[in-house]
Amino acid sequence: MTVKVAITQKPPVLLDLKSSLNKAIEIMNEVADAGAKLVVFPETFLPGYPSWIWRLRPGGDMALGNTLHTKLRNNAVDIANGGLESICEVALKRELVVVIGMNEIDSEFSGSTLFNTVVVIDVNGEIVNRHRKIMPTNPERMVWGFGDGSGLRVVDTAVGRIGCLICWENYMPLARYSLFAQDIDIYIAPTWDSGDNWIASMNHIAREGGCWVLSTATALQGKDIPDSFPERDKLFPAEEWINPGDAVVVKPFGGVVAGPLHKEKSFLYFDIDLGAARDSRKALDVAGHYNRPDIFHFELDRRTQSPIQFIDDPK
Repeated sequence: MTVKVAITQKPPVLLDLKSSLNKAIEIMNEVADAGAKLVVFPETFLPGYPSWIWRLRPGGDMALGNTLHTKLRNNAVDIANGGLESICEVALKRELVVVIGMNEIDSEFSGSTLFNTVVVIDVNGEIVNRHRKIMPTNPERMVWGFGDGSGLRVVDTAVGRIGCLICWENYMPLARYSLFAQDIDIYIAPTWDSGDNWIASMNHIAREGGCWVLSTATALQGKDIPDSFPERDKLFPAEEWINPGDAVVVKPFGGVVAGPLHKEKSFLYFDIDLGAARDSRKALDVAGHYNRPDIFHFELDRRTQSPIQFIDDPK
């Protein structure tokens, strides 16, 4: 089975959820018109990655940081209350599998905590998996809470079995293995990282897991930051490339076959052969014949972790 995939690294409208949702729908329609059956968005496309956290002075820009966090929280996606309905509707209409990253707000319990989340939406418009980043990186811990293991799943879709890890989660060997052990076809790594070292890691994962690897960050310049962004010029010079994107497709058992798409606010298209994943694992199957479960033991807790359990009187 051959599937045309599209990886987008076009920027969203930072800190503007409504406009970023409209941009996502525009992208979905454009890649569907081009014949793609799967579209992959970068890490936290909705409504953009909080890159300012790497530029604020520790302790010196607290007021600005608080202002930006409030804007981010007010523009985060509330999945529990239908925040992705418009995306799901277009996925259904265009028969498109969608993998999209977002800042998600926990409206169920705290009402304010944010998570770095990626969801997989199938062609029926249903969300078939939600994964919250289990370990935010460095200053990201001032933005997002810790996810749990409930999203460490490889799910069936119309374009094959898909699993996702976000950015530096891909450097966590046991997180990777948890996906390899679920008969994965397409391993998707939305990220904010880029460059030769990151691409080398994607190549390693494709070889290690015997799967297709798709990855991208947002291609972003300072001039892409909206005028409404507080103290924009102080943090982001207009012509600076904040992130080059570097969308890439790596074939099973290694080898870059498309990309990297460097400093282009565009799409990367490629036709993948799903059967190539299983074929490649004849020599190396780390969750199968190349494993030693009699020596190594790994247990994954995929129960949803709740901050509270309510015990009420029976009705």
